Amino acid sequence: MEHGSAKVLIVDDNDLMRTLLRGILRNEDCFIAGEAKNGLQALEFIERNPPDIVFMDVMMPLMDGLEALQNIKKKYPDIVVVMITGNPSVDNVHESIDNGANGFIVKPFNSAKVIDTLHRVWPKKQTCIA
Repeated sequence: MEHGSAKVLIVDDNDLMRTLLRGILRNEDCFIAGEAKNGLQALEFIERNPPDIVFMDVMMPLMDGLEALQNIKKKYPDIVVVMITGNPSVDNVHESIDNGANGFIVKPFNSAKVIDTLHRVWPKKQTCIA
């Protein structure tokens, strides 16, 4: 893993969305630490291997992204969480922000939107010059 690259967890119940995000983020020198299909799997993963950033869908089975976001921020306030949704209702956006989301991406997304959001929530760490 390169200096400054983020350890990322991708959480979405849609295989295609995870694949798209994985490809975009790998091109940005992110280390994909893992993937999960719902909030419960995400929390289990984070317990074992806390990432720097979580890209997480809002609507998922078993535990949705908003509930998982609350749990993550309660226990790991320094983890950056970017919520992703195909239903950008004002309530979803406000609830995400109120619960500590660091960013918000609306589906369908393109690589420019994901990269822009990534750079806003995770500015590349500067290397030290001796």
